[in-house]
Amino acid sequence: MSTSTDTAALAPPAPVLSYSPVVLSVPGRPVDLEVRVSAPATGTGLPVILLSHGHGGSNNLSSLNGYAPLANLWAAAGFVVVQPTHLSSRTLSDRLADTPGAPLFWRSRAEDMSHILDRLDEIEKTVPQLAGRVDHDRVAVAGHSLGGHTAGLLLGARSTDPDTGEEVNLTEPRIKAGVLLAAPGRGGDILNGPMAAMTPFFHTTDFSTMTTPTLVVAGDMDDSRHFTDIGPEWHADPYRLAPSPKTLLTLFGAEHLLGGISGYDADETTDESPARVAALGRLTAAYLRTRFRPGDHAWQAACEALTTGADPVGRIESK
Repeated sequence: MSTSTDTAALAPPAPVLSYSPVVLSVPGRPVDLEVRVSAPATGTGLPVILLSHGHGGSNNLSSLNGYAPLANLWAAAGFVVVQPTHLSSRTLSDRLADTPGAPLFWRSRAEDMSHILDRLDEIEKTVPQLAGRVDHDRVAVAGHSLGGHTAGLLLGARSTDPDTGEEVNLTEPRIKAGVLLAAPGRGGDILNGPMAAMTPFFHTTDFSTMTTPTLVVAGDMDDSRHFTDIGPEWHADPYRLAPSPKTLLTLFGAEHLLGGISGYDADETTDESPARVAALGRLTAAYLRTRFRPGDHAWQAACEALTTGADPVGRIESK
């Protein structure tokens, strides 16, 4: 294991404040929208990352209570991380089983993020010690797995509503950059796995309209055969099929949880690696920092430290 990766894993963490739930009543939503907010204990002008959870097999990981490994790393790096509990969360499944859009609520998930941005002032004032510290003009979205599909829609990808045949445009112009983590790829005939029929909205995903700058993260061992038999390359489709500017980070040895991003010591993680998660946190934070501040060299420095040398954590492609 590389020295740079070990250093990233063992660096003393900056103090982080986490507050939940912030409860937002949204007209027409069957339950209130609850979010967790994590932020560094100090600093001003803090950019925002909206983090969309995946589906997964565990209950609370698919909610505002999941993804602490990444949320804490991003907050320590100087971001305000906002995590909603989407209607697809397993914590709500029994209550919402008969609700239109169940069980995955693909459209509502993206709409949750726009509601959060509509109420960002309110959220900032509700969280203790956060008021006046947030930069509302520097907003990114990140999502893992199903959350990657959600983030892709907000970044400009399109999908056809399988119930109406309508092309759905959920692009959120207030979002300036994105990070897709093990996100689903293209649809069509290659979706031949047992889960393909349960996600008809995947079949029509069009990345050609996803123009917002985005970092796509894929594991080279993430073989999602429950959706397709084309192998790990499927998760690189959002990079290959979208227009520039895009960057692809392929993590060596990573499976679908990318080392364990959805929770500490989670049973569903098949490739547990705190060092990989630390490296991923550092790289993604550096990408967004440089995207928001073009003169900043954080991305270049992180790439040189973690993707070059004798034992790189992955490889980078850009267009």
